[in-house]
Amino acid sequence: MPPAQRPSVDSVTTIQEDGSRFFLHPADVRGFFTRHRKWTGLFLIGLYLALPWISIGGYPAVFLDVGGRRFHLFGYVLAFQDAWLLFFGITGLGFTLFFVTSLLGRLWCGWACPQTVFLEHVYRPIERFIEGDAVKRRKLDASRWTTEKIIKRTSKQIAFIFVSAVISHLFLAYYVSLPELWAMMHHAPTEHWGAFLFVFLFTAVNYFNFSWFREQLCIVICPYGRLQSALTDDNTMVIGYDEKRGEPRGKASDPNAGHCIDCNRCVQVCPTGIDIRQGLQLECIGCAACIDACDEIMTKLDRPKGLVRYDSLNGLEGRKTRWVRPRTILYSVLLLVGMTVATFAFSSVRPANMSVTRITGAPYIVSEDHVRNQFLVRVVNKQDLPESFVLDLLGGPTDLAVTGFTETVEIGPLGETVLPIVLQVPRSTYDGKFTIMVSLHDEDDQFTLEREIEFIGPDPELLRRNTP
Repeated sequence: MPPAQRPSVDSVTTIQEDGSRFFLHPADVRGFFTRHRKWTGLFLIGLYLALPWISIGGYPAVFLDVGGRRFHLFGYVLAFQDAWLLFFGITGLGFTLFFVTSLLGRLWCGWACPQTVFLEHVYRPIERFIEGDAVKRRKLDASRWTTEKIIKRTSKQIAFIFVSAVISHLFLAYYVSLPELWAMMHHAPTEHWGAFLFVFLFTAVNYFNFSWFREQLCIVICPYGRLQSALTDDNTMVIGYDEKRGEPRGKASDPNAGHCIDCNRCVQVCPTGIDIRQGLQLECIGCAACIDACDEIMTKLDRPKGLVRYDSLNGLEGRKTRWVRPRTILYSVLLLVGMTVATFAFSSVRPANMSVTRITGAPYIVSEDHVRNQFLVRVVNKQDLPESFVLDLLGGPTDLAVTGFTETVEIGPLGETVLPIVLQVPRSTYDGKFTIMVSLHDEDDQFTLEREIEFIGPDPELLRRNTP
């Protein structure tokens, strides 16, 4: 069995001195944080599996219907025209992450990130079930290829491919719905090339990531670990080692030694292979495995827990942790402003959408008797039920004539229609451009949409001189 890679702050543990990859096999650990992190992970996995099955208003709880240009979010329907509202969701998630990180460090990475959740609660348990604990897995890595090793490795890879395919198919269900996905799976791949290629590529990426790349995604690709230094300070709650209490390291029987017996148990359980005793590092994802491992040793030695614990750098140095500070105030204000604007934006969403555009070509038409403007009115019904719409024109001269979209129009569920509307005024009474309010409402007057348009024409004086 190859010697264990010694963690160093100068290089990541997964890269050996010759530049080759060192594969980590974190040891199993039990404890308060591991137990609660497991239940949190299983809840999130269950939520991911359940959302496409939960029906709200006749649609899945989360259904990003790209083909139908509709987004169904827990009964709330957004048309493609409302996609700009996603800006608030994305920026809100970003500011929330900044705020949480400034207070609690990389809590997201260790407890809720999909990479951690699926790796620690799906793929590693499969690996542990087939190949055994960390010691047995390292032994298997170092052993020659025997029938037993071939069977175990083949079984593991088949299981990984199967799980990756399930995750990929379910991910596609968020965009096409489960019934449609099931129908696709019963047809030849050539009938749904786009969906088949998506699932194939997504399965391949998942398989590569969780079977081989693993913690390298967090260390090499994910930018969040590098942002940590800008988002945290000495008052941020992180996982740290109490150096004052633990040093100098020595045997448990040595009265002059600190509480750390240098058992390296914290290193053995770390999923990124770091030594937390070397301080806060980019690779630390805040999973708290080292806390449970150290607490287990401290319990056996009849010493107080918390040698490795959640605390701020100030707290580890014996100073007071300040929760209210400039960065937390700034993030709180930004979150509050964002929530206020988002609330206003979402409250402005209506069950229909209307746009009025001038027909291409001449902006106006002058005949022997009239000055005419022509528009196209586009109405989108964003509801899951048919709806009847009525169009009214507010303002303008009393002799304004309207043809086109003048009657009640029924639009089917999630449907749309485009109808012309022609406005004209007598040439003799035209007195220059004016504005008109186009008002659209449902038959029950539950909501009203208004758009202002401008009626334009030639110069009135020039028009009168040229009137026959």
